[in-house]
Amino acid sequence: MSATRKHALAFAALALVMVLTRIHHFGPIPDASWAVFFGAGFWMGRAWRWAFPSLMLVAVTVDYFVITASGQNFFSHYCVSPGYWMLLPAHAAMWAGGRLLALRAQRPAWQRGLELLVVVPAAVALCHLFAQGGFYWLSDVVAEPTVAGWAKNYADWFLPYLKVAAIYIGLAALGQASVEALSGQSLRADRTAG
Repeated sequence: MSATRKHALAFAALALVMVLTRIHHFGPIPDASWAVFFGAGFWMGRAWRWAFPSLMLVAVTVDYFVITASGQNFFSHYCVSPGYWMLLPAHAAMWAGGRLLALRAQRPAWQRGLELLVVVPAAVALCHLFAQGGFYWLSDVVAEPTVAGWAKNYADWFLPYLKVAAIYIGLAALGQASVEALSGQSLRADRTAG
């Protein structure tokens, strides 16, 4: 299968997961967006020029649909503040985490597992710094932002977001390992530079 076809299939699957979970954001099915960008960095790293902006467009489109379907104006919704645009570097941090693991995917399985345990929390911490920090400091929701208030808010939300991202990424890693074991072939990550 060509790299273009693999990238297209990976994109379609990841975009579908994001749409199905982002619609509910805080509902019964947690939002998988952060894990989607991590997976895209792993499986589609070389295709970032079109895949990253396309996934961002999917995320914004879902947000637009959800907000306007509830009868609210997208641009006056409290979530869509100047801080909303900090999702660009936030999602880029998750993409970079997946990309880093892809570039190191030739290592033994035990080493990749340990790297996953380090890279996922680091990527989530950086992603959360941009997403939560952007909302806290740049929106009008927090009347008088303080460093102490920001730090408490960051700490309060970090573990729940890490848990959700880690569950989705862990399930994807187990799925990939299972398919590779059953097929006897490696689902090669996008390790080539570019």
